[in-house]
Amino acid sequence: MEEAEFDDILDDWFIESLKTYKDLHVYQLEHPTQVIEWTSGKTVCVAGYTSSKNEILELHLPLKLFADEKKGLCAQRDFRVVHGGFTDSPVHCLKHIPGTRCVVTNDGRSSDLQVWDLGGDDSDVIRRTGSVEGRRSVSEGGSWIAARLSSQPQILHGAQSADVQLTQLTSGQTLYKLGDVHLRQLYPHFLLFFSPWSFSETGSADPLSSLQFVSDAVFLAGCCNGNVYVADTRTSAAPQLSPPPASSGESVLWWTDASARPSSCRLVRVSSSGQAVISDLRNPGGAVSRAQLDVRTRCRRPNDVRVSWAPALDDCIAVSGFSMAVQIFNASVWSSELQEVEPLFEHRGHAVSSRPDDGVSVTSHVWHPERPRTVLSAASDGSVHVWDWVDQSAAGC
Repeated sequence: MEEAEFDDILDDWFIESLKTYKDLHVYQLEHPTQVIEWTSGKTVCVAGYTSSKNEILELHLPLKLFADEKKGLCAQRDFRVVHGGFTDSPVHCLKHIPGTRCVVTNDGRSSDLQVWDLGGDDSDVIRRTGSVEGRRSVSEGGSWIAARLSSQPQILHGAQSADVQLTQLTSGQTLYKLGDVHLRQLYPHFLLFFSPWSFSETGSADPLSSLQFVSDAVFLAGCCNGNVYVADTRTSAAPQLSPPPASSGESVLWWTDASARPSSCRLVRVSSSGQAVISDLRNPGGAVSRAQLDVRTRCRRPNDVRVSWAPALDDCIAVSGFSMAVQIFNASVWSSELQEVEPLFEHRGHAVSSRPDDGVSVTSHVWHPERPRTVLSAASDGSVHVWDWVDQSAAGC
């Protein structure tokens, strides 16, 4: 692409963005990140995933984003580093423990976890303070992590469905094991003769693609093959297993996210072939609605795609990884019949600001927990964008 042509495309998109965005801010990291994790309503954690030494940073979002009036008079228009540190390993998963200044990471190489103190007003340094041993010394793709607000910091973690366990951070005590609960149902009289690895021998050790709490005690483990386990940490009852929707027979990956809003307890599964299926969490094996998304890139790894319900906006789902854009879909217009759907909105900023031959891809995105249409996204060129999009559809979202 000629320099003049590239500049024209960039200029056209900038002019278009004046109408399609309420806010748009751009930040450039030294190294790209696959993780964006909220540590408060105005700060996020990011971390590099290269094989060498990486930074872990806590960034404060531009103050202009939060100015309700007279935004033009706001002096702070850029991201600001408030805390930082270094890790000798890549960071493929990072979770903030609610109610604390602590994050937990995984390097994607094993199921072991690293515990970090984000620092406070008296220190701007992020320091490693401990570790949590996983159940696999080698784990392709590493462990997934989920956290919930509790009096004692706890984390849910695992690389496969057989490995998922709830660990208390302060004591290291294991409070719950999904594999043991499942074994207890399969072999109630012979549990003592089986090790945790026996869970994998039953064919139920499915590699995970997501792990999340949907309430204080109930969690969802989404697997790469489309299986979804719903379990309650308060009981010894077996987890509810829901297989994926029928596919065309080809080998596909599935990504899962659940909307934990009281008014919308729903589950969405998206496959590498672009099929999206929404189910009611009370009946995750059923299909309320379906859609066929436009797939432009063949995704082969659990970290390739992100799918997420909007936490403060009804019926909206964000998907990234299938193209160089973050796509927003209005799921309320999907029907029970599988049909091709168009996105309600596309954030193409990462693609537009790079050349086509650069091979830039979106590596992560997250919704703001309270601002309905505010989204953060990151790309493989190290760019981080925060954008508040304008819904110009007639139906609304």
